[in-house]
Amino acid sequence: MYYVAIIATLATMALALARALLGPTVYDRVLAVNMFGTKTVLLFSIIALLYGRPDFLDLALAYALINFIGVLAVLVFFRSRALRSGANAGMED
Repeated sequence: MYYVAIIATLATMALALARALLGPTVYDRVLAVNMFGTKTVLLFSIIALLYGRPDFLDLALAYALINFIGVLAVLVFFRSRALRSGANAGMED
């Protein structure tokens, strides 16, 4: 049963990676990377249950926090870049 969950999680991670590479917009790509990180946390959790290693859950929680902060940082970066390019476009007129 755990192996089926691992294979399903890896399949959804592959689909998220494909969306991150082929996404039409930057926000679709960021969302796909966030989903990939969430699936990685799920994979760590399943492996922790499978092997009886609760220390993997600590790694999963740390990775979840890093993923969340990283996605927020990337979104703030792209938002500020969009605001700067919009302000520069208004100055050229």
